[in-house]
Amino acid sequence: MSVALIAGASGTRRKVVRDGDRSTRARLAVVLLAVGLAATVLFSLSSGASDASAFQLVRDWLFPSFAANDAISARDAVIIYDIRLPRVIMGVLIGAALAVSGTVLQGLFRNPLADPGLVGVSAGSSLGAVAVIVLGATVLAPVTALFGSFALPLAAFAGGLATTLVLYRISTRQGRTSVATMLLAGIALGAMALAFTGMLIFIADDQQLRDLTFWSLGSLAGATWQKIGAVAPIIVLALSATPFLARGLNALALGEATASHLGVPIQRLKYVAIVAVAAAVGASVAVSGGIGFVGIVVPHSLRLAIGPDNRYLLPASALLGASMLLLADAVSRTIVAPAELPIGIVTAAVGAPFFLWVLLRKRGILDL
Repeated sequence: MSVALIAGASGTRRKVVRDGDRSTRARLAVVLLAVGLAATVLFSLSSGASDASAFQLVRDWLFPSFAANDAISARDAVIIYDIRLPRVIMGVLIGAALAVSGTVLQGLFRNPLADPGLVGVSAGSSLGAVAVIVLGATVLAPVTALFGSFALPLAAFAGGLATTLVLYRISTRQGRTSVATMLLAGIALGAMALAFTGMLIFIADDQQLRDLTFWSLGSLAGATWQKIGAVAPIIVLALSATPFLARGLNALALGEATASHLGVPIQRLKYVAIVAVAAAVGASVAVSGGIGFVGIVVPHSLRLAIGPDNRYLLPASALLGASMLLLADAVSRTIVAPAELPIGIVTAAVGAPFFLWVLLRKRGILDL
């Protein structure tokens, strides 16, 4: 808030002007993004080989008795409810998880370049998931027997958590985070995780190699109701914790000392943020593989549009991240039809140039 001096007939008077107050725009953006996500979900459900339209889907859900004479065929019902709907729900969960994780990391590190894929968190999660895939029937058999279908997302969560904790310890000194150290440490940790992942891939059998090759590039093709049941509780729980971090992240933008004076429990905020990010990213990587750049494109775009207030930025990131991943999935399913392009290639094709633009703009090379 700033005070502007305005000259009037009776002399000089003071008028309070709110600079940068974009809360009204932010609320409107959240509503529009929610509507956009609903439209994107209907588009994803109704596009493809099946002839069922979005109108038929809505009518079948809301007014089943009126749709009895013109109901969708049994074949279309199987395609929509057993193949597309799990895929769409998975896309919504993963898109929201990656985007919100990027927003939280950027608030925690106080830098717009932080992203789960760029700083090695996704690589650490991948290492945990690959370890279960390759060693689940041998060395890690007791773990898979104990946790069942939850073994994969839990292993990915453990890998992401370990990577995030190490990254934070390395890049933060005396309450200040070095951007250069963060990026270099993220590259080093990611390279180490990829090295161990390569060793596991080397000892994998042919069937595991085929699964890992496509999985490593990112895809929603393997979405099933069983996988949703395994990862949805983890992702939903992690995302549910992030709104409680909003005010703390806003205060943290002023520096740790100032945030502490404002009554923010800094250490608790850090630990909750790290665990939430590791859980969300780990569960996402476990079922979809490596999907990068969602966590940097979405929050940075929204920050330019609605401002840095995390009270609005976090829910807006969840909505836009879900929509973005569903659209990327639609592109991956149609651009090389009848084959399917890994979704990680689509997000990288969009996200990599965007990341370069952010980096150059931050260094002042681009004045945009």
